[in-house]
Amino acid sequence: MDVDERVDIAESSIGNELVEHGGELVEHGGDDMVVEPHEGMVFDSEDAAKIFYDEYARQIGFVMRVMSCRRSERDGRILARRLGCNKEGYCVSIRGKFGNVRKPRPSTREGCKAMIHVKFDKSGKWVITKFVKDHNHPLVVAPREARQTLDEKDKKIQELTAELRNKKRLCATYQEQLAAFVKIVEDHSEKLSKKVKKCCRKSKRI
Repeated sequence: MDVDERVDIAESSIGNELVEHGGELVEHGGDDMVVEPHEGMVFDSEDAAKIFYDEYARQIGFVMRVMSCRRSERDGRILARRLGCNKEGYCVSIRGKFGNVRKPRPSTREGCKAMIHVKFDKSGKWVITKFVKDHNHPLVVAPREARQTLDEKDKKIQELTAELRNKKRLCATYQEQLAAFVKIVEDHSEKLSKKVKKCCRKSKRI
């Protein structure tokens, strides 16, 4: 069976839904089964690739960083994107005119090269063209209690977003009703103005 044809179904912690990913399930840190990226893995969109790699990062024990992209010279569309570890690269020391002004903060960058490179394919899909697995620093998986807290925060954000969406929809309805009312008033004023002009003409004749 070809790699591109191999599909494993893994239970995703995002919405507790079953999500299909081309790739193999890898046991990591006990009960969790992690879907590992691989070259040739296909996604419907750039956002889908980001969501997948972000979830993979959370399960493995690092924080995803959205890195450089390549855009179309014709219309500015994103054609390729790099997603990596937040410890990628090194912090550049910035000195003032008279040397260091502030005490430098501890660096969070360690030159980690772990990343995936996703590219927009002519088929309309996004494909992983490069996967660097290894990190040069310890990986720290968040405890289940912390994950639950994050899930609760995500749920609250979703609730507030839905409420805001409803408020916007209600506001749009009020705006439509107000516009309709103003139109009625304008039409009525125009008719009244015509009647007043007509009365004035009649009074002049008298």
